[in-house]
Amino acid sequence: MIHLVLGGARSGKSRFAEQQTRELSVKQGKQAVYIATATAIDPEMDNRIAQHQSDRGARGESWQLIECPLALAETLSDLDNNNVYLLDCLTLWLNNQLYAVHEENRDQQSQHLQTEIDKLATGLASVNADIIIVSNEIGLGVIPMGESTRLYVDYCGWLNQKVAEVSDKVTLVTAGIPLCIKSNDV
Repeated sequence: MIHLVLGGARSGKSRFAEQQTRELSVKQGKQAVYIATATAIDPEMDNRIAQHQSDRGARGESWQLIECPLALAETLSDLDNNNVYLLDCLTLWLNNQLYAVHEENRDQQSQHLQTEIDKLATGLASVNADIIIVSNEIGLGVIPMGESTRLYVDYCGWLNQKVAEVSDKVTLVTAGIPLCIKSNDV
């Protein structure tokens, strides 16, 4: 089962996804595994990562952790059905992919992003485990001013569309309230 959880910044999407992962792992008697895509690139991101870790640990739960800033499709191929996975988040992974290719070559960046998104969608379609995926829905606001920011927003939208297509369930979280927008009743 693939469950995509979308939402804006501070919408409650990660909290909702963690709750869904926790409930599913308890119900099935499986280990909860957190697949983290964030990289600590500055003190503010260090604080965000520490807050997420603290939130999970505050409940006395033990989550296994897989750190995966880039090789997500490859990581997904190793998932097994003995765990319930929470992947948080796709937009940070996409950001990592964007900066993995030199910024001055837009064509090369675009080709790289499309290749990685296609690999991810193909990998997700063959996953034989329960996975809840968090991604930001950032295309609802104003059009970004810079070329690289517009490129990022475009590919975030295309990434979310591809992942939603292979997902069994899609939930949009806004103001802490989840709204189911797709359900294949798995």
